[in-house]
Amino acid sequence: MDIDQKHLDEKLNDLKSRLVNLRGESTHWRGRLSSSALATATAVFALSTVDPVQYQSLIANGLNWLVQNQNPDGGWGDTIRSQSNISTTMLCWAAFTATSQTQTSDSAISRAEVWLTKRAGSLETDALVEAIYASYGADRTFSVPILTMCAIAGRLGDNPWPYVKPLPFELAALPHQLFKWLNLNVVSYALPALIAIGQANFHNNPPANRLVRFIRRLTQNKTLRILQNIQPQNGGFLEATPLTSFVVMTLVAADQKDSTVVSKGIEFLVKSVRSDGSWPIDTDLATWLTTLSVNALAQAPDYKTLLSHKNRQHTLIWLLGRQYHAEHAFTHAAPGGWAWTDLAGAVPDADDTAGALIAMHNLTGPDDDVTGQAFAGVKWLLDIQNRDGGIPTFCKGWGRLPFDRSAPDLTAHALAAWSLWLEQLPAPAKKRTEKAMRRAVVFLKQNQTPDGAWIPLWFGNESNPQKENPVYGAARVLLGLNRLPMRFINGVEPNIAAAVQWLLEIQGDDGSWGGVGSAAASIEETALATEALAALLLRTIHDESFAKTFALPVEKMRQAVYPAAQWLMQHTENPDRIHPAPIGLYFAGLWYYEELYPLIFAVAALQKVKNTLADVES
Repeated sequence: MDIDQKHLDEKLNDLKSRLVNLRGESTHWRGRLSSSALATATAVFALSTVDPVQYQSLIANGLNWLVQNQNPDGGWGDTIRSQSNISTTMLCWAAFTATSQTQTSDSAISRAEVWLTKRAGSLETDALVEAIYASYGADRTFSVPILTMCAIAGRLGDNPWPYVKPLPFELAALPHQLFKWLNLNVVSYALPALIAIGQANFHNNPPANRLVRFIRRLTQNKTLRILQNIQPQNGGFLEATPLTSFVVMTLVAADQKDSTVVSKGIEFLVKSVRSDGSWPIDTDLATWLTTLSVNALAQAPDYKTLLSHKNRQHTLIWLLGRQYHAEHAFTHAAPGGWAWTDLAGAVPDADDTAGALIAMHNLTGPDDDVTGQAFAGVKWLLDIQNRDGGIPTFCKGWGRLPFDRSAPDLTAHALAAWSLWLEQLPAPAKKRTEKAMRRAVVFLKQNQTPDGAWIPLWFGNESNPQKENPVYGAARVLLGLNRLPMRFINGVEPNIAAAVQWLLEIQGDDGSWGGVGSAAASIEETALATEALAALLLRTIHDESFAKTFALPVEKMRQAVYPAAQWLMQHTENPDRIHPAPIGLYFAGLWYYEELYPLIFAVAALQKVKNTLADVES
């Protein structure tokens, strides 16, 4: 299938201009995350536990937003485009106890109760509790907070606390170096919830065991001080509305209403509310969006026109200023990494550190010396590499819970970042990095699915039975592997070929990609798959040894990429009709969409296609 190159040029220029303009006069991109029913419900309820009179208007506006955005089936999803789920619906149902009921809220509550009855079997406490625990298995990171809020709200009967599994908050008093040996059933970033929710349970349901009771009473004040010390200046733990809300409401339930943690948490919630009465799941993804935008634009021949030298310098200075230069007070992460935002509540992580390293490479001019910062970032990623060769999110894995495990998408991103800086590293660091890269490639080989995909950690698809997004995973890993010199990817020919074949087989008849099977297509997934295939086509054109070694089905890939590009152009024609898909996965499996994702991903994909066409002609 041929492609209208003139239309492609016009469309791509329009999208690139639009993306640059969204940066505005700033040094970076801020973006806009989806409003969240779950975040709104927890924020409203937290405010009501502190002072329902003082925050009456915020509570009423939040509940009104929930009423207006209830799904037709009576439940709520994490975003206004998400399927109803039991976690969000339970929390919204509990949130309506924050105010006296009106006719409007009565109707919303009744419809929610019908949905919950169908989902859990009944509104009996036993059934609801069993449904929540079954949703999360051994991981208590989110099941316990949900049930705790429902207990405080009176939704679990007159004696709710025995239904809520206690969290061993006393362990937070131990040196953090011991945490990974304790095999806690909460993930590493959940320390604030461990302390606050654990104390609420202890206050309302003291354990029968005298020794445990004594230890918890002994460590109450110390763990509260720890909680206070790890709270960011702006009051928002991880910039996350739900986590901050859970901390606030449970400290109030633990008779700690006058705590400075509560007052600062409320400050954060009040400042975070949107004009329509809702709250987002997190404040923003400014660093992540900036690196994605820079790296998408940098593929264009007119990159230095789109972003002038002055603009690139300003963005580089901003990005360098986001690197952590001291041990993080919350996660004790070493210096050298980047977080997803520039705001106080963020913590450094692997995906953002890799993205920042790539963006630094794209922003740096001949007169810029950023080797010290780059080496620190490279080392940060090397230091968190797990024994299996993969890269986890925040730190070396504590155990078997999701965000502490190695992930293919994070590993591929780290490989791409390492490869760009490899030749500039000092000899010992280069040797260590090369060893790490080989181990990472082995991890990817060993963790490919039988059908040829990879399963990412931070992105999913609600239409997938397992809520996974293998399209995102396969595309990200192919893009990462494609950046590597041949000496690192010799031996992965079957893996790359299998991933390419899988993407070709699941492409829709209209040229798009979405969730596996009959799931609706999205701009994000179509763009990522298109970019990955086009990048491989480009390398096949430019790298003779790669072309001979991998022997990819070039003609079939072209036949897939061109209609995909046409589909992307059609679906980005009108800026008012670019609908982001809720494929983002936040902490504890919460869905989100980001309004900039479709634009960024479409720019990267269409630019790769244009580059491919130009090279074929030449």
